[in-house]
Amino acid sequence: MSQLLSTGAAQLGLSLTPDQLTLFDQYQRELLVGNEKINLTRIVDPDEISIKHFLDSLSLVVALPDPTTDLNVIDVGAGAGFPGIPLKIALPNLRLTLLETTGKKADFLRHVVDVLSLPNVRVVNARAEEAGRQPEHRQRYDVAVARAVSALPVLLEYTLPLVKVGGWVIAAKGQPPDAEVQESSVALKILGGRLDRVVPVTVPGLEAARHLVIIKKIRPTPKKYPRRPGLPAKKPLSA
Repeated sequence: MSQLLSTGAAQLGLSLTPDQLTLFDQYQRELLVGNEKINLTRIVDPDEISIKHFLDSLSLVVALPDPTTDLNVIDVGAGAGFPGIPLKIALPNLRLTLLETTGKKADFLRHVVDVLSLPNVRVVNARAEEAGRQPEHRQRYDVAVARAVSALPVLLEYTLPLVKVGGWVIAAKGQPPDAEVQESSVALKILGGRLDRVVPVTVPGLEAARHLVIIKKIRPTPKKYPRRPGLPAKKPLSA
């Protein structure tokens, strides 16, 4: 796994140290053990984990503003820790919050953070609609990242309230997200965001298409957003 991960990361512009590769190896072991108890991933082959989880997560680095700094990042819908934990391992200066709704997954994340001794990482067991209204989270983050969470109009209501003005939302998508972007015009206008760009990314070893939708936060989000839990998904702010 180490060689595959090291080579792939280098293609993404990242140089992983032996210590970082060891952390990825430990993370993989914890993922496989944890997956026997709760549903964390359908991918269990070590090489596929390296490509489809680790390198896919690391591909977001191309969109991070100055990733060498101590950016305050929140991973919304962190699940088993993707993309947040791989980004934290590769970029130790990041301050990371892992936001996860499911209690058992949040417990797994706390376990991984403890086992890997990752500094400046906290796990929050809450819905995004709840966190987005709490003063300790609302408009506090430089960057919100999300991978395989929701359609973009819904995801924007989850993420933009968490990001400070001048900050960013980076949404990892598969196929060209043109339709989702078009459907997000209303949500962007209401929530204070602006489409910056859509970046196609090549994940080493992965044939499937990947795109990053990059949103700039240009105005404060109105106080009424996010709406109550469940409503953003039920009634998206879409065109």
